[in-house]
Amino acid sequence: MDPARLIPTPDTIPAPWGFFEFLLILTFFAHLVFMNAMLGTAMIALVREMRSQPDAPPPCRDIASKLPYTIAFAVNFGVAPLLFLQVLYGHFIYTSSILMGAYWLSVIGLLILAYYSAYLYKMAGDLPAAARKRALATSLVLLLTIAFLFVNNITLMQTPQVWTVYFHKPDGTFLNLADPTLLPRYLHFVVASVAAGGLFLAILAFFQQKNSEPGAEKRLSAGMKWFTYATVVEIGTGIPFLFSLPKNVHQLFLGGAPLHTALFTAALIAAFCSLYYGAKERVWPATFAMATTVLFMVLVRDLARQAYLARYFHPADLQVVPQWSPMFLFLAVLVIGVAVVIHMLRLAARVPEEAR
Repeated sequence: MDPARLIPTPDTIPAPWGFFEFLLILTFFAHLVFMNAMLGTAMIALVREMRSQPDAPPPCRDIASKLPYTIAFAVNFGVAPLLFLQVLYGHFIYTSSILMGAYWLSVIGLLILAYYSAYLYKMAGDLPAAARKRALATSLVLLLTIAFLFVNNITLMQTPQVWTVYFHKPDGTFLNLADPTLLPRYLHFVVASVAAGGLFLAILAFFQQKNSEPGAEKRLSAGMKWFTYATVVEIGTGIPFLFSLPKNVHQLFLGGAPLHTALFTAALIAAFCSLYYGAKERVWPATFAMATTVLFMVLVRDLARQAYLARYFHPADLQVVPQWSPMFLFLAVLVIGVAVVIHMLRLAARVPEEAR
């Protein structure tokens, strides 16, 4: 059966596709920053908890107090890119979501449980180490499960040729486990989160050091070591991930297309700069280099998705039915919303740690 016959007719869009493409890239970049900090710090905290003695004081009070906040920001900043993805690729992401519907609908429940477990970990400072570990491990396992389901959905939306499985498995329990990119993509994503988590802890320690808090210098050094070592592993996992992509896709980034190759090369250069500054324990240059790497990789990821779907669809094919007033209203609400979030962060920063 021709897979193209299974692709629904796309909806019209109210503005040129490039507008939504820009917003998709921008909001996904912001989501990645918070999401990586969330997942990475949780993994680092669990490692520290496992190494601590049963009667020792909690080793990760700084992470415990901030984990619920990073989860909240990661979730809220993840809504916008998902919506823009649906605007441009709705007829693909909706279909893949239906194919794995039973798992996809469970994401909300899993997320609620992960959020409550993170709060339990935050409030478990005076409880035995075993209780802290259980709360944190539960939250982390749930977050990793959600991440796996998202990665599965993204790989499934890009491969309409496997959608015929619906005729054999119409109950919404299909996972795209046979896709050769699934596990390398997931592993690359998880390792990147560890690197971002280490850098996030180093940034926190940098400000603590400026306030002359005891032990801040040691925490900064530890965070940068997490960042550096994880970045090395991340680069290593990126190689099998690249070559797990279909040949016609990965060759675009290895000289097959000027734009694709240039962006991929820029991402590699930025990654090695991150590695250099991480080894030197220079927090802000490493932060800038990492943010640049993430931005370039978001662009590379978007080009790879377009290459995957090139024989079926390109966002430029979408019919535009102009409706500018809703777009202007959206932008106004977006600006107001960002201003409110910044104001809330400033207020939260003034609250003493003991009162949170």
